[in-house]
Formats: sequence, C-alpha cells, structure tokens
Amino acid sequence: MPSFEAVPVEGGFDNPPLASQSVFRAIMDAMAKPGSIRPCAPLARPPATLSATAAAVALTLCDHDTPLWLDPALEAAADVRGWLGFHCGSPLVRVPAEAYFALVANPAELIALENFSQGTQEYPDRSTTLILQVESLSEGRALLLEGPGIETSASLAPAPLPRHFCEQWRQNNARFPRGVDLILAAPEGIACLPRTTRIRATEG
Repeated sequence: MPSFEAVPVEGGFDNPPLASQSVFRAIMDAMAKPGSIRPCAPLARPPATLSATAAAVALTLCDHDTPLWLDPALEAAADVRGWLGFHCGSPLVRVPAEAYFALVANPAELIALENFSQGTQEYPDRSTTLILQVESLSEGRALLLEGPGIETSASLAPAPLPRHFCEQWRQNNARFPRGVDLILAAPEGIACLPRTTRIRATEG
C-alpha cells in the first residue's frame, strides 16, 4: 500500500459539516435524477491535478473505512495522495476491485469498468463508485439517457469519457443488479449515472 508523503494540509473544507451536507445533497439529487446537473460551489482547494469539484466529492464520501483507488495521473501526484490522506484518511489500494471509490483525473485513459468491483448478487452495493473528473457536462458527444428517475429521456454531454463508453455501459447494465455507478465532477457541477440508467449516443 502506498504511503502518504508530507503534503500541504490547507485546502480542505472550511466548515466540514455544512460543506459535506451541501455536497452530499447535490450527489443524492443527481443520483436520483440522472442527467440533471447539480451545482457544486468550489468548497475545497486541492492540489492542481485534482479539481475542486472532484475533491469536494471525495471529501464528502471517502473516509478511513472506504478504500480508494487513484488513476495513474493522481497516483503519480504525491501532493494529491498526501492531501487526500490528510483530509479523507482513505486507505489507497492498487487493485481496482478492492476499492469502494475510484478517483479518476483522466477518464479518457481509464481502464475498463469491468476491472472495478461489481458487487455481488447478494450485496450489489459493494461495487465501486467511480468519481470521474470531467472538463464539461455539456460540450461532449450528447448521450440520451433513459431509466429510473427520468420521466421520458434526458440528455447529457460529458467530456472526456472512457473509451468505448457506450458499449462499456451496456455491459454494465447487463450485470444488474451488480455494476458500477458514476459520479461526474465538472466545473459546472455534479451529474450522476447510476447503473440503472440506459445510455445511447446520439448521431453526430
């Protein structure tokens, strides 16, 4: 397991209880209504490799009991590893399937979703939740969303996304009730794609 190097301890939530409540509410609302974008104020000031929104989500969800996997971009950043260790305390794991949460700074280079914990038939909640740090929720290729929490259909255009994302997501749907959930952390806010959401790319 990696060790935490000496790091800056500044940049966490100024008021952890209130900030965590605010971010948690945004995540839950976004998870309940896939495709919706919930604003997230820049409540955290992490090292540069990690965005303020992704950091706020991590500070809200991760703690000593939640093993955390970092993608290579974040794993290579000693200041990020130390900052997360100080503020979250999550044990870092190198095996994706052992992680409760995965924090991803470069979604375009992400390993296949099937590498993360998919949960079990008895305990589907033991799957990995991936926090993808994206540049935008509206400037990528439009995705048409259908499923629970969506009245008819919804649209979202996050960028960047993992390679072959729509096909990977179809496979994720097929594993239900197992499968991973995604939290998309962008400068404009938070959007979520729970495993129950069906996705297809629009033309163009």
